[in-house]
Amino acid sequence: MIPVHNLALINSVFSTFIAELRDVHIQKDPLRFRRNMERIGEVLAYEVSKTLHFEPREVETPLGTANCHLIAQQPVLATILRAGLPLHIGMLNYFDRAENAFISAYRQHHNDDTFDIHLEYLASPSLEGKDLILCDPMLATGRSMVAAYKSMLKNGTPRHVHVVSVIGSAEGVAYVKKNMPHNTTIWIGAIDEELTAQAYIVPGLGDAGDLAFGVKL
Repeated sequence: MIPVHNLALINSVFSTFIAELRDVHIQKDPLRFRRNMERIGEVLAYEVSKTLHFEPREVETPLGTANCHLIAQQPVLATILRAGLPLHIGMLNYFDRAENAFISAYRQHHNDDTFDIHLEYLASPSLEGKDLILCDPMLATGRSMVAAYKSMLKNGTPRHVHVVSVIGSAEGVAYVKKNMPHNTTIWIGAIDEELTAQAYIVPGLGDAGDLAFGVKL
């Protein structure tokens, strides 16, 4: 069974960052919104790092030698554009030596409230045998996340997949658990129960891409 780490279940300063993301008044400041998304990425990166493989290394100091444990193999950070960029930067602040991948995905809506997921762009290093951290701030239906993962498999099969989101719906989390491989772990800031017919999370926070970068046509 795919484990889910829901950071909302433990009270911490992380809860403040989530609350400010949701707050309709604080959202009026896009710089603050992006910074909160970035800080959330840093916290999630720290949590994910605890599960990676470390190996002992000797580090020379001005006064001698220190025995340290460092990440044995850097992960690949993959982000779904455009909303995921601030979250990606936060994670990259901590995984500063990681390789990076970017996927362009969008919904094509139809008149009957249904939509298709379209992927237009993928830039990725080899994933073979590596830890893949796949980021998208909003996990609504989960379809974009699964489609992005499947599109990346042409670049190799990851050793482990970490799905990272800020806010998700219960339905989206269930979809990812059902459709991702068994070697997947889900990391999420909060899970909301409601998903509208148009696939928007309630209470959610709105459109993360628009709030971070401005309204698109």
